Amino acid sequence: MNSDAKILVVDDEERIRRLIRMYLEREEYIIEEAENGTDALELALNNNYDVILLDIMMPEMDGIEVCQELRKEKDTPVIMLTAKGEEANRVQGFETGADDYIVKPFSPREVVLRVKALLRRVSASAAFNEANATAKNLLVFPHITIDHDAHRVTADGGEVNLTPKEYELLCFLAESPDKVFNREQLLKEVWQYEFFGDLRTVDTHVKRLREKLNNVSKQAAKMIVTVWGVGYKFEVDDA
Repeated sequence: MNSDAKILVVDDEERIRRLIRMYLEREEYIIEEAENGTDALELALNNNYDVILLDIMMPEMDGIEVCQELRKEKDTPVIMLTAKGEEANRVQGFETGADDYIVKPFSPREVVLRVKALLRRVSASAAFNEANATAKNLLVFPHITIDHDAHRVTADGGEVNLTPKEYELLCFLAESPDKVFNREQLLKEVWQYEFFGDLRTVDTHVKRLREKLNNVSKQAAKMIVTVWGVGYKFEVDDA
């Protein structure tokens, strides 16, 4: 259904761009390329892409810098491509507003499935927003208020600055208070992954979400609860 999606592939290695392009064009996506960060940022700011596949290690501007600058003006979905799988790199990518990451070496099939999952999620989110445009779009709990219309989270009156994915994760948990979700469920529901996906992605986002809530309200941070051996839940204390 997203066969006309326009995708920007950014990598300084031509063979990687060519491989990704070949597999994505088989899905009838429209592909454009950039070989460095400077060109990528210019293209991203001047065009409307549905997804950007963005390598981290590049000349002129690296992927982190590109994503930081892009996020000042646009919310284009970004999947980071990186040869480094360490948590610090994932956290840095997520903190700049990346929606996902894929660690090299990767299979082209994984790239296709990640792109499809991201497109599905963006499409579903847009449909949800449209359907609820005139509905009551506030989730109010002790210590935390989520305003869907403003895409804004406040904790005990203070604003919490979240990345798009952290916001989405919080909303998903908050919409089912006290229900425990395991990591696989969260990957499937929040990231739309059924076959590929690193469970540590969930842990990284929960950790960052808690830290950001804690910076504003310690009580709000305690609402994101780890159920050891199972997963996570949004706990509402009636007291």
